[in-house]
Amino acid sequence: MSGQVYDEIGEAFEGFKTLPLARYAEVPGFLALVGDVNGRSILDLASGTGFYSREFKRCGASHVLGVDISPAMVDAARALEDSDGPGVHYEVGDVGELRTFDQRFDIAVAVQLFNYAEDVATIERMCRNIHRSLVDGAEFFVFTQSPDLRFDGPSLAKYGFLCELLGEETEIGPRVRITALLDPPISFVANPPSREVFEKCLRAAGFNEVTWVPLEVSAAGVREYGKDFWDDYAANPPLTMLRCRA
Repeated sequence: MSGQVYDEIGEAFEGFKTLPLARYAEVPGFLALVGDVNGRSILDLASGTGFYSREFKRCGASHVLGVDISPAMVDAARALEDSDGPGVHYEVGDVGELRTFDQRFDIAVAVQLFNYAEDVATIERMCRNIHRSLVDGAEFFVFTQSPDLRFDGPSLAKYGFLCELLGEETEIGPRVRITALLDPPISFVANPPSREVFEKCLRAAGFNEVTWVPLEVSAAGVREYGKDFWDDYAANPPLTMLRCRA
């Protein structure tokens, strides 16, 4: 597993959150799923440039640690923290080799964390490391590509992204190329886990109450673009979320 793909993106990654799908579905949907974080400690895995880490801290989280495998991402997050940050800590780390923390966390979140694991055993190891980092009964929230996405459906380009099959099936699931339609576009290859792999690895790690949560477009998104604009998304959602309990 390598952070190299993201080392080349760095601060441009912040631009992902301006694309329609991220702005009007991912961000409001994931923040609503996690819910009230006031006074809670949060472990943000695959924290990137720290977008969600900062949001949680601003919403009253007592302590937020962002962990990302890419030094460039962590550097970008720290630069944003230095300029006007709410008090988030960041470190470079591979979740497959996650260190042990002195104090366990109340909540863990992972946005597109599992897309770059080498094999199912690595995903299970990541899940075990996350489980031991949480207090008993803590919740773990995951944001991921939907395992049910039909690749022969209408293009997602109007929502700001492309997602194409590469024709290679792995034990994790099909390999895909994801392109964020920024200027210039940013493309990377990912291997999002299947539903079965997710559930098997989470349960093997000790998580229970594993629940899939559909990602819906916010009311603001419907107001901005109209309901018809989102019909293709609703008919074939490319993204989904899940929650489970340690």
